[in-house]
Amino acid sequence: MLKHWHEGVPNDRMAHLVKDATRAFLRSLQARLADHNVQLGHWTYLRVLWEEDGLTQNELSLRVGVMAPTTVIALRSMESLGYVERKQSVDNKKNMYVVLTPAGQALKDKLVPLAEEVNALALAGLKASEVAATRKSLLVMIENLARDERALG
Repeated sequence: MLKHWHEGVPNDRMAHLVKDATRAFLRSLQARLADHNVQLGHWTYLRVLWEEDGLTQNELSLRVGVMAPTTVIALRSMESLGYVERKQSVDNKKNMYVVLTPAGQALKDKLVPLAEEVNALALAGLKASEVAATRKSLLVMIENLARDERALG
């Protein structure tokens, strides 16, 4: 892949470069998560729940950016592993709330350093100013594309 980017298509579209960088990040993280019996798909839900535990399934789907059926499948798997529980509120039987178990909460101390390791690995050799410029550029791209999505949508 490196030869592809350096020699084959050094000026290819930004979308392709971002996609390949994302895949490389995810492969690196996935390899580390596997040692802890955590699937890459579960990581996304755990990250959200570590920040805001007790969301409804629908709120969790929105924050993760996936359809509700995908969330249900992931939560069933995470429940069977003992990472989350789904509970109904006494006041509101309609909504199903997702809460981390102690095992799910404990994963944070094990997994977050792995993600930080992947980030550090990816950023090795870059100056702080280069990282800041890349971050700024990506945020502008995301904002531009979000604005376009709203305009089309």
